[in-house]
Amino acid sequence: MPAPLFHVGATAICPHGGQVTVTSTNTRVLVGGTPVATMADTCTVAGCAFTVPPSKPQPCVRVQWLVPAARVLVLGQPALLQTSTGLCLSAEQIPQGPPSVVATQPRAVGT
Repeated sequence: MPAPLFHVGATAICPHGGQVTVTSTNTRVLVGGTPVATMADTCTVAGCAFTVPPSKPQPCVRVQWLVPAARVLVLGQPALLQTSTGLCLSAEQIPQGPPSVVATQPRAVGT
């Protein structure tokens, strides 16, 4: 099923409301003037307030993407879509749940 391409300016959050930020190495393939995100890019999480009882902070710090686009490559790397599956991880690499891509550009789509 086609879905919009995920890009550097898109809005994504962790399961606890932390903001996902994409740092892309792609400078050539742009949508809406911003680079398309790929599996090779670094996705960090800021502002996650998840705490494990009794009061042990365990915030999400990064996103590991698991299922990218099947047919779209950007500089040899699979592109990420709005529907791509990922997993938010804590600093100790403990899975915290899937990220949600909330808003992205609507024009360029991939599968």
